[in-house]
Amino acid sequence: MNIRGSICALVTPFAADGTLDLAAFGRMLDFQIAGGTQALVVAGSTGEAHMLEHDEFDRLLTFALEHVVGRVPVIAGTGEAGTARTVAQTRRARALGAAAALVVVPYYVRPTQQGLFEHFTAVAEQGGLPVLLYNVPGRTGCDMLPETVARLREHPAIIGIKEARGDRERISALAELVREDFVYLSGDDATAGEAMLAGAAGTISVVANLAPQAFRALCDAATAGDRAVTARCHAALEPLLQALDCAPNPIAVKAGLPVLGLGSALPRLPLVELNDGPDRVRLHQALSSLASLATAAG
Repeated sequence: MNIRGSICALVTPFAADGTLDLAAFGRMLDFQIAGGTQALVVAGSTGEAHMLEHDEFDRLLTFALEHVVGRVPVIAGTGEAGTARTVAQTRRARALGAAAALVVVPYYVRPTQQGLFEHFTAVAEQGGLPVLLYNVPGRTGCDMLPETVARLREHPAIIGIKEARGDRERISALAELVREDFVYLSGDDATAGEAMLAGAAGTISVVANLAPQAFRALCDAATAGDRAVTARCHAALEPLLQALDCAPNPIAVKAGLPVLGLGSALPRLPLVELNDGPDRVRLHQALSSLASLATAAG
C-alpha cells in the first residue's frame, strides 16, 4: 500500500437542511484527483466524524469508494474515545472497502502511554485494517510519545503515524522511526515542508481541500529534498494557511468551499459557520491570490 505524498483530510459537505450533500462531495473528490492528491481521508476530524451518524459514515465512505474506483487509496477515520467502539468502527470501514484506518489517540479520557499501546494493539489485531496512528494532542488532550510509537510500529498491521505536532524535536524523533514498513506523515500544514524534508513520506492536509495542486507541488518538492522549491511552494501557500488559522478546523476551510463551487460553508453544531467580516475577506483574498499565482505559472 503506497500511502504517501499529498493526502487530503476531506471535509464533509452538508446541504442547507443539514443532510449530507453527496453531489458536492463528488465534486470535491474530482477536484482532489484532478489536483494530484495521492490519497484521501474520509470521516476524519476535518470531516466532522464525530457529528456523523453511523448510516452517514457508511454512505459517505461508500460514495467515496465508488466514485474514486481505486484511483487513489481511501482511508477511513475510525478513532473513538473507547477501544471497543474504535474496533467496531474499524471493522465497519473494512466491510465497506476502505484501504486503511486512520485512528486518533482516544480523546478526552487521557490514557497513559501503556493504555495507548494496548488500545492501538487491540485495534490492529481486531479491526481488520492496516492502521495509521494519529497523534493530535491539541484536540485529544493526550500526547502519544515517540517511545510508544516505536513499540507500536513492531505490529505488522500498524503501518505508520500521522503526527500533528510540528515542533522540531518531535519531527526529528518521528523521522528516526521511519522504515520500509512504517511511514511518518505530517499532520500539520504549517510545518509540513520541514517534516517532509526531514523524512516524512507525506502530509495529511487540511489546506489541500482548497488547494490540492499547490499542496501536491509542495509535497513533491519536499519529499524530493529540494529545499529551494519547497520554500517557494510554502511561501505561495502561506497567506492561505494563515487565513485558515482564524477559527477551529474545519470552520475556515469550509468557508472556502463556496468560492470554489465545491459546496456550502455549513458545519454541524457545535461548530458554526465563519461570520462575514475580516476573516472571511482574508480567506477569499488568499484563495484569489493563489489562483492568480497558478495562472501566472502556466
